[in-house]
Amino acid sequence: MNLSASKSRLMGITKELALQWEETRNYWNDSKSQEFDHRYMQELFVSVDKTVMIIEKLDELLTKVRKDCE
Repeated sequence: MNLSASKSRLMGITKELALQWEETRNYWNDSKSQEFDHRYMQELFVSVDKTVMIIEKLDELLTKVRKDCE
């Protein structure tokens, strides 16, 4: 299990999504787009940030367990 690679992939995909969303907002900028941004996009970005932190902690824990088992 390579958590570091998964973390990097998640961060890369999220960055690409954020860029695409900003481009979309250049064309779709009304109250519904703001509602969508608040309800879905911002919540998603916060969740991804939390997930990345958890992945980092899990990776540290797994590294420690591996060393302890050697």
